[in-house]
Amino acid sequence: MAETTLIKKVLIANRGEIAVRVIRACRELGGIRTVAVYSDADREALHVRYADEAYRIGPPAPRESYLDIERIIDVALQSGADAIHPGYGFLSERADFAQACHDAGIVFIGPPAKAIAQMGDKLAARALMQAAGVPVVPGTEPGLNDSELMAAAERVGYPLMVKAAAGGGGKGMRVVREPSQLAGALAAAHREAEAAFGDGTVYLEKLLDGARHIEFQILADQHGNTIHLGERECSIQRRHQKLFEESPSPFMDESLRARMGEAAIRAAQAVDYVNAGTIEFLVDAEKNFYFLEMNTRLQVEHPVTELVTGIDLVKEQIRIARGRRMGPAEGGVSFKGWAVECRINAEDPYNNFLPSVGEVTVHIAPTGPGVRLDSGIYAGYTVTPYYDSLLAKLITWGDTRGEALLRMRRALAEYKIMGLKTNLPFHQKLIDSTRFLAGRYDTNFVEEFMNLQQADTPDPHREEVAAILATLVEHQQRQQASQIVARPKRDVSNWKWIGRWERMHR
Repeated sequence: MAETTLIKKVLIANRGEIAVRVIRACRELGGIRTVAVYSDADREALHVRYADEAYRIGPPAPRESYLDIERIIDVALQSGADAIHPGYGFLSERADFAQACHDAGIVFIGPPAKAIAQMGDKLAARALMQAAGVPVVPGTEPGLNDSELMAAAERVGYPLMVKAAAGGGGKGMRVVREPSQLAGALAAAHREAEAAFGDGTVYLEKLLDGARHIEFQILADQHGNTIHLGERECSIQRRHQKLFEESPSPFMDESLRARMGEAAIRAAQAVDYVNAGTIEFLVDAEKNFYFLEMNTRLQVEHPVTELVTGIDLVKEQIRIARGRRMGPAEGGVSFKGWAVECRINAEDPYNNFLPSVGEVTVHIAPTGPGVRLDSGIYAGYTVTPYYDSLLAKLITWGDTRGEALLRMRRALAEYKIMGLKTNLPFHQKLIDSTRFLAGRYDTNFVEEFMNLQQADTPDPHREEVAAILATLVEHQQRQQASQIVARPKRDVSNWKWIGRWERMHR
């Protein structure tokens, strides 16, 4: 039986929109006080303004601030924080950080250090999944040097991927389509993995061209309950960086969902997982699925799951860390509607997505029914070159995919960020793609179908696309209304009934 732990103050070992997100969840849980940490570059950041307390942890470079485990633990002890939430990125998947929290008597709001270590090493994770009966993408075994990897490449088969054994997010990853490219890809992947994760180990994995990237959200508490909260479709990517997510996936059917959900739970249980995590899969055109990796943290795209389930994942993380049963284990999980998310990045989509920096001179946030904005910026905020380019996440919900996308289309048109370049035009073009609207996309979609250099060219199908979406939503609303209001077959709209009623009662 898990012991219940009292948490009165949480330090958020992160920055930007996720730090703001955690602060809000703490306040909604009955006034848990919050501690922000910041580098010199983030002195005026939104999370610093929102938190109850804020402490400087160093200069802008992440290794001297947000990645400094000793400094963050010192601040937690100095401020009297009971717990640390790592957010995502930075130290969120560092087993040594989770262990340092435990050793200092501080609750780590995340999984045990052992689970992070087991699933953080992609090679070890592959072996664990194979032992648990979860299918994995064909690839190489652990511990091979470059000569051995080059010899094994023929067995794996081209095209293939060179992948970092530690970390994720597309770092230390290279596509190799022919043998002549392998040596250069190995060298580049080693360098990037060493710089990003402090570990240059790489391995080879078969490249599944035309596959979809689908992940399952996992929750597990200390009372033996492990569940999944459905899937998220994450196939809209550029250079292995996700740009758009939705839940549920337009590709899934109930049989595939049940099989993948069961495999995701089995994967989490294989490492005695506790707290929130994500099992990522690749799914080919024939609906064969393969384990890709486990993210032992909260995901950037967690809001789409929250909107379709009504479950606050950050609150559940804190509840589980306290030693309590998670809410969904008692009340069950019900799914309603569709949610989509656009990652708004400080990048120039007309210049090969070159990162953009500078002061945000105008920030007009979209609002209205079904619209959520998780943001870490404001008018007057300065975007610096030191950190990830993510500025905000724009999420919309609807009863159907069509309604969610129409709301996103409206919200993107309303959203105004001036003073620097953003990828808003990319998302606007994506939403207008008929192929995307039909759900016919995979991980190659952006490279094959999204030519941003032509984004300013008027699209003759733009209004047609909007009309099709509007018609689909209206049709569903009529069907729903017909179950409530009986009407003659000649009537096509309830507006006629309203007009007749008004004329009768003048």
